[in-house]
Amino acid sequence: MLRRLLERPCTLALLVGCQFAFVAYFSLGGFRNLTSLFGRAAGPVFDYSRTHDVYANLSRLLPRQPARPDPAQPLPFCPERSPFLVGPLTVSFSRVPTLEQIQAKNPAVQEGGRYQPSTCEPRSRTAVIIPHRNRETHLGHLLYYLHPFLQRQQLQYGIYVVHQAGNSTFNRAKLLNVGVKEALKDEEWDCLFLHDVDLIPENDHNLYTCDPWNPKHVSVAMNKFGYSLPYPQYFGGVSALTPDQYMKINGFPNEYWGWGGEDDDIATRVRLAGMKIARPPISIGHYKMVKHKSDKGNEENPHRFDLLIRTQRMWTQDGMNSLTYTLLAKHLHPLYTNLTVDIGMDPRAGRGRRGPVPGHEGQRYRSSSSLFREEMLRKLPRDAAGWGDQGLSLSPRLPTATVQQPLVGNGTGSSPSLGITQRSPEAAGDSDAHLGSSTGVAVAQEEGILPTRGDNQSLPQGSR
Repeated sequence: MLRRLLERPCTLALLVGCQFAFVAYFSLGGFRNLTSLFGRAAGPVFDYSRTHDVYANLSRLLPRQPARPDPAQPLPFCPERSPFLVGPLTVSFSRVPTLEQIQAKNPAVQEGGRYQPSTCEPRSRTAVIIPHRNRETHLGHLLYYLHPFLQRQQLQYGIYVVHQAGNSTFNRAKLLNVGVKEALKDEEWDCLFLHDVDLIPENDHNLYTCDPWNPKHVSVAMNKFGYSLPYPQYFGGVSALTPDQYMKINGFPNEYWGWGGEDDDIATRVRLAGMKIARPPISIGHYKMVKHKSDKGNEENPHRFDLLIRTQRMWTQDGMNSLTYTLLAKHLHPLYTNLTVDIGMDPRAGRGRRGPVPGHEGQRYRSSSSLFREEMLRKLPRDAAGWGDQGLSLSPRLPTATVQQPLVGNGTGSSPSLGITQRSPEAAGDSDAHLGSSTGVAVAQEEGILPTRGDNQSLPQGSR
């Protein structure tokens, strides 16, 4: 009887329909993202036609005299939601502020871009990490808006700018790995915000704190995408992870040189590590992008398709446990900490120098497992090189190393406007790989790595 039932056309159609629904459910991120496609997600409503000055209420946060009567008495905790938030912000790029102007407007910010509330104990310590090369104008805009934005949220924070030295192909994800490792040497940060330099937040209710359970994608509504999420598994622009979450996914991939692919790789790592992507409501996660042209040195990555196919078997090998770089200089600017690093060259671009940039001497950092990994890869056949079943060490504390003192004048030919180190006249980088992650999906579907929807496709680079 069962055989007779299965032979009926209606039964076969029902089974196929159930299978399709099952695949769609998980490829779209579960019930939360599936319902968001057919209905409006619940969330607060903001009127973006009525915006506020980004420096509103900032004077109320300045330390007042006299100081508290008993310095030994602990401060009360800051409220969960700061009373100084104003909502939608006025963001304009008509004038580029100077470093001195930004510093004058933010007197409470300490050297290295550090800030801590003076009247209460912050509930979160957030490190903002910005990959950078030859984007001084964009960095000026971001610092101008980000400092008052974070101060009104009553966070303890520090801003790190990770500058890629030399003129090799830009590698956004590897620079973020370097920034995380160096930031965690300075302090036990609760939250790591990985921030593209050309994205400005437009609503200070978008709290720069981490979700305790899952990695959080924050830039869910950018003006370049019509203030909507381009596809459910998008993870580009601005994201936030706790140190434990970052180590659980083995950090970001180091092998994506150029534009495209790394964001989809990261989203896949989140799923493979047993987590989901958390997001703020669309009405809160608004960002405005600084317009720019495509950059020399950050051309479209022609190998991103092959790399995405390998993610499922290689993510435990390519990341924080295989990170190598040379720290050339660490300089504490008034509004941020600048890390100038040599991260090597794209091995596919030809055999070239992988040592320090000429004229600099730095400490070469190599993971303790990198030599062992290289030895194993030499011995194993190419198809047997995946270690997908091997566990990943989740140590939240990274090994420390002695950092070389910055060279005279920051040792790298700082930019006269914002003091960015090691600016190459021919190099052009891009910390904006926003939709570069949306590449290679159709190819990677064969491995079951990425969503089966067809809207996660590579766009022309000029559309950025």
